[in-house]
Amino acid sequence: MVYTLSGIRLPVVSSANNQSVLSISSGRRTANLSLFSKKSSFSRKIFAGKSSYDSDSSSLRVAASDKTLVPGSQIDGSSSSTGQIEVPDTVLEDPQVLQDVDDLTMEDDNDINKPTNDCSKVDENQDFVHSDLIDKDDKVQGAEKAVTLPGTGTIKKEEARPKSIPPPGTGQRIYEIDPFLRGYREHIDYRFGQYKKMREAIDKYEGGLDLFSRGYEKMGFTRSATGITYREWAPGAKSAALIGDFNNWNPNADIMTQVGSRTKNEFGVWEIFLPNNADGSPPIPHGSRVKIHMDTPSGIKDSIPAWIEFSVQAPGEIPYNGIYYDPPEEEKYVFQHPQPKKPKSLRIYEAHVGMSSTEPVVNTYANFRDDVLPRIKRLGYNAVQIMAIQEHSYYGSFGYHVTNFFAPSSRCGTPDDLKSLIDKAHELGLLVLMDIVHSHASNNVLDGLNMFDGTDSHYFHSGSRGYHWMWDSRLFNYGSWEVLRFLLSNARWWLDEYKFDGFRFDGVTSMMYTHHGLQVEFTGNYNEYFGYATDVDAMVYLMLVNDLIHGLFPEAVTIGEDVSGMPAFCIPVQDGGVGFDYRLHMAIADKWIELLKKPDEYWKMGDIIHTLTNRRWLEKCVAYAESHDQALVGDKTIAFWLMDKDMYDFMALDRPATPAIDRGIALHKMIRLITMGLGGEGYLNFMGNEFGHPEWIDFPRGDQHLPSGKRILGNNFSFDKCRRRFDLGDAEFLRYRGLQEFDQAMQHLEEKYGFMTSEHQYISRKDEGDRIVVFEKGDLVFVFNFHWTNSYSDYRVGCLKPGKYKIVLDSDLLLFGGFNRLDHNAEYFSSDGWYDDRPHSFLIYAPCRTVVVYAPDKELEPVKG
Repeated sequence: MVYTLSGIRLPVVSSANNQSVLSISSGRRTANLSLFSKKSSFSRKIFAGKSSYDSDSSSLRVAASDKTLVPGSQIDGSSSSTGQIEVPDTVLEDPQVLQDVDDLTMEDDNDINKPTNDCSKVDENQDFVHSDLIDKDDKVQGAEKAVTLPGTGTIKKEEARPKSIPPPGTGQRIYEIDPFLRGYREHIDYRFGQYKKMREAIDKYEGGLDLFSRGYEKMGFTRSATGITYREWAPGAKSAALIGDFNNWNPNADIMTQVGSRTKNEFGVWEIFLPNNADGSPPIPHGSRVKIHMDTPSGIKDSIPAWIEFSVQAPGEIPYNGIYYDPPEEEKYVFQHPQPKKPKSLRIYEAHVGMSSTEPVVNTYANFRDDVLPRIKRLGYNAVQIMAIQEHSYYGSFGYHVTNFFAPSSRCGTPDDLKSLIDKAHELGLLVLMDIVHSHASNNVLDGLNMFDGTDSHYFHSGSRGYHWMWDSRLFNYGSWEVLRFLLSNARWWLDEYKFDGFRFDGVTSMMYTHHGLQVEFTGNYNEYFGYATDVDAMVYLMLVNDLIHGLFPEAVTIGEDVSGMPAFCIPVQDGGVGFDYRLHMAIADKWIELLKKPDEYWKMGDIIHTLTNRRWLEKCVAYAESHDQALVGDKTIAFWLMDKDMYDFMALDRPATPAIDRGIALHKMIRLITMGLGGEGYLNFMGNEFGHPEWIDFPRGDQHLPSGKRILGNNFSFDKCRRRFDLGDAEFLRYRGLQEFDQAMQHLEEKYGFMTSEHQYISRKDEGDRIVVFEKGDLVFVFNFHWTNSYSDYRVGCLKPGKYKIVLDSDLLLFGGFNRLDHNAEYFSSDGWYDDRPHSFLIYAPCRTVVVYAPDKELEPVKG
């Protein structure tokens, strides 16, 4: 008996003696995948003993030096572990030569601004450990290094991808940008020094970040013309074997050996080469289930390969199955459209593929491609940020408890389906950003990285430092050489293989501090950023990954989720910053929730303006009034805060609205536009919130029984609240339509005028009595009247440019759910004379609870959606 899931047909029973083979069914919308019903042959020669790196058609060779360059120190305490960095003495062909390092102490243990680890001292007399995998007489000159990609001939490295990662730089410009940082120069220079030493070590031992970040070309499964090589880093394992459908799950059939080892567990890399079958077919059929069988310090363990590119979950089973995914060339999706150029201003539509259907089901990549992407384009957004791409066994984690880092979520389809989605977005001119999770990993042992080799210190810190008590997840050891290879390669994988246009890095605050931002109040005092609590290893990783992305993918965008306000977060790495393009302006959403808990009569205009504009100079922000966080069950969206239960009964246009509905519709529009106007150089909206989606998000779940005996009721695994009712925003007879039309007009206004990134911004009025806010962005003049009853005739507003003005956006239009109180044929002529510190001014009518945008009249039509 078999079952089907996203085109994958799996046998119900999975065991070591099961001879059934996972198959790929035909009829997919993007690619028809081959059907494998049996294994061709078990007879083959296994290349073991000497490293099968040598069995590849060619290999990359880099000359070894005589010294190990990066020793370090290990200091007790809640500090970074850069001092324990594990540095191999070879490049990618010998990825796991792990060096012991000398303990070094700090020069001044009492300096709170200096981290409690130091690997800046180098023992030049330290012995160098040679690798069996390097030909000592074979030296390659830099520009002539040759690279063999799986399934290809030898090509020049420059032909594969020009090396364009910039040099480290001096890291000193940040002191010019922010002179307050000079008081913390010792810490910041130390951090930058660690980054430079890591760059130098990677250059020396790996041939540079370009090669180092291509771990997926050697680790995991790699295909060549003669067979399949599988490699895995598992230093804690005592023995290892590759098992799966292809060998009837026999743990004695395909025993793995350690790469180039002279003594047991010297390097920690296990490998096996499986030659093609006699008929030329691959030894592992496409679609087969595979796992690595290991004898570990914790016992016998079957794990999904860490670098697996696809995994699926069988109905009725808890752990996922790793899938060998390598469809025939004619069935692989081929990208047809170029990637869009990076826009000057980002208008991001945050989306979750699985919950993007109007029906209570898990939606597919194909349906999202065909139904949701055109909607995003029509609404006027220029980027889609997709959540929950990396495989995660627990659907309710929103994709943040990742189990398989290189595999796209199989709930929504195949890897080729995802590629088709991304290609369609590019055809529409949309950037596709991925919500990537490198801040932590799932706690799962059976199908994740936790305890992968039987130890708790494999990919993660051991003990409490490696566990996030609030998220119940594992925390990476960014001071480990192989963890750096894994994460850097993972970031590059999604850009190279799937053509993503950048990332939103999740949980960066948790990465940057050893306290992970938990039970800590960030006040902006610089001592909070540059002290013992800073995780320098994580900071170095963030600098490296931004180096990598911006060097090899100049059009890519990186956004960091940081709530702490880390200085220089969005300053280039070469100048001493962390290197992100944008930070999420998370304080804005918190401020709106704070205000929505009290009547708007108590809102302070100055308080709102301060929160929106309180950001660091030269550091770009993505502003949002609300994101997916506020849409989750237990929280409230802005629409729900404003209109509450009235949303269920009074949103039809054929019945009178209540005061709560009128107030909610008016303020919903104003909140979103003032956030876009003053909050940053980018804007983000979570799908459905543009029209005030009435339902919260509640993932399917059962009852939960706590150790205390308390029972938390589930929802009977219902998908009813795990979808998006786009039909409500499209319905012409509902008031939701007005909110959607306004959001669309707002996006198109920004597209037309580019006000978010305009260099000219001037806030001329924030009147607490009138509840009026007036500001200029570019050529536009924004007038917000937050008063709940007062409308003002002949109200004078200042402006920079003289001449005639016209209305280009009016939240009070009937189309937007307003009352049509303004005459759009009216002309507004400026008069000379200073007003609100502006050289000119003009008179307007400002209805209560409205926002009206004026532009110099250049025969331009108003924006109506």
